[in-house]
Amino acid sequence: MSTEEHHHHDESYAELRTKALESLLVEKGLIASNAIDDVVRTYEQDIGPMNGAKVVVKAWTDPEYKKRLLEEGTSAIEEVGFTGAQGAQIVVLENTDDIHNMVVCTLCSCYPWPVLGLPPSWYKSEAYRSRAVVEPRAVLKDFGLELDPAVNVRVWDSNSEIRYMVLPQRPSGTDGMTEEELIEIVGRDSMIGVAIVESPTIV
Repeated sequence: MSTEEHHHHDESYAELRTKALESLLVEKGLIASNAIDDVVRTYEQDIGPMNGAKVVVKAWTDPEYKKRLLEEGTSAIEEVGFTGAQGAQIVVLENTDDIHNMVVCTLCSCYPWPVLGLPPSWYKSEAYRSRAVVEPRAVLKDFGLELDPAVNVRVWDSNSEIRYMVLPQRPSGTDGMTEEELIEIVGRDSMIGVAIVESPTIV
């Protein structure tokens, strides 16, 4: 059995075990299913991606750190205090005016947990995993992102050894923002590469 196949089976077993434990807790009346959903949603959309946002903003505001992040993502991310990628390396890909990176795991759902938390359900779906490589621009359009035809779209396939994270471009009009304010505008999807970081709307 290859390493990838072994990883796939391990992950499937872990997911089944988690579902079994969840069902048991709900059945015994120890926890409500909607409470579990709330916790999962929080780690998927808020707490996990907040780690990645901190890394992104540090790279935006510290050129030396950005250099280290792009050269050796795992150790640079550890500098900020986030570890635990189950032995996998994290490679950070920079979006530029000419290159847009997006991440997929065609085998299962390998994901940079330390910086993005839990993978969203769509990332694990067969539709995303199969289409992202074949028709990335169409997938991006489904997410509401239409890129200039001149932009080169690069798709990176995560696996059990290497997980990818996108360093989105810093939007214009954010020079006067604090690090805390910048962290607020960096969304999870921009670090997967299916969105960009938008300039904050001035009310």
